Amino acid sequence: MDLLQVRNVSKTYGSGEAAVHALKRVCFTVPKGEFVAVVGESGSGKSTLLNIIGALDTPTSGRVFLDGQDIFSMKERNLTVFRRRNIGFIFQSFNLVPELTVEQNLVFPLLLDHQKPDRRYLEELLTVLGLKERRRHLPSQLSGGQQQRVAIGRALITRPALILADEPTGNLDTRNTSEVITLLKEASRLYEQTIVMITHSRSIAQSADRILQVSDGVVTDFGRCRE
Repeated sequence: MDLLQVRNVSKTYGSGEAAVHALKRVCFTVPKGEFVAVVGESGSGKSTLLNIIGALDTPTSGRVFLDGQDIFSMKERNLTVFRRRNIGFIFQSFNLVPELTVEQNLVFPLLLDHQKPDRRYLEELLTVLGLKERRRHLPSQLSGGQQQRVAIGRALITRPALILADEPTGNLDTRNTSEVITLLKEASRLYEQTIVMITHSRSIAQSADRILQVSDGVVTDFGRCRE
């Protein structure tokens, strides 16, 4: 079953001679539980693509379906709720709340949505992420790799249909990069979590199930990676 469908999506900034065609009739699908890497040079359009899939930006033309929902047919208020409940974001800069502990940062998206945390699932995530001993630490007391693990847990806590990771290893050293990619793969396997990850590194992309390349606004599907 295709969880994500991107149909003829184009994005143009500006008009006339100043127009920039960031995306050009992009089409692809992502089945439930697949881990997809999107690679491309700076300015290729990969961040624009991620923002449109995550409903942080709107396409000039085309449609995006997530779990059967045409996301850009929704009213803004409904789309905000849908995005909060169905899409998890992992950013390069972690974006943790500095005044909150690890555990509080993890459950923060649920509290924003006026939901109670599932304590069993929270404990499971803390264990999987290797953060049980750090649950009462502030972000400033964590290493970069530990902060990114918290960010991954925060994205997983709502059990979203889709996780979008924007250069999640960009601020990490080699060892922490390897740990974070392993965690994303584990999340995909354990929770059948669908993940779309942007990276500039083809070696990191090889860890995913499938690679998409963006070049000058055009997406090419390189198929499944070799085991």
